[in-house]
Amino acid sequence: MSFEKLIRIPNDRVGALIGKAGNVKLKIEEACYVSLEIDGDNGEVFIRSQGDVEKIQPFKAMEIVTAIGRGFSPEHAMTLLEDENALHVIDLREFAGKSSANVERIKGRIIGEGGRARRNMENLSGTHISVYGRTVSIIGDSSKLRVAVDAISAISSGSMHGAVYTKLEAVNRKEKIERMQLWEDQDVFY
Repeated sequence: MSFEKLIRIPNDRVGALIGKAGNVKLKIEEACYVSLEIDGDNGEVFIRSQGDVEKIQPFKAMEIVTAIGRGFSPEHAMTLLEDENALHVIDLREFAGKSSANVERIKGRIIGEGGRARRNMENLSGTHISVYGRTVSIIGDSSKLRVAVDAISAISSGSMHGAVYTKLEAVNRKEKIERMQLWEDQDVFY
């Protein structure tokens, strides 16, 4: 089975995808058993499967390339290979309409002063968040991804930061209690 897919990323992200001396491109190719053909002029990335069919991860390669194109560092994008991590992209025009001024205002609310709001949401949700162009992208496992998407949506819809952080903290407490309960419920034999 062969796989071929064309993805377009912004031209200013091509350098991040290639990396110094091609090291990022090579890491993706080796980890996902694909080849990447990158056109630096128009941002087109052609992903083609190669090698051992059992090890090919073309969809992870697509996610990694898309993540780098959406502003993530290559290191954060490569976390998509871990566990059940996935990428979710939110188009801010869903909240702002066609107004570029509204998109910029929402981006400012998500990033916060000195990046503090974005960092707080990342820390409280256990995800990576990138604000780039008209999108906000999130990398995390499925349960954490849902929480982060809800937080971004709430802030984009005008909710107060404090209320969003409180909700994220409540989710963390609930998960911690559930983990502790699982531990306590286990039968231990000596």
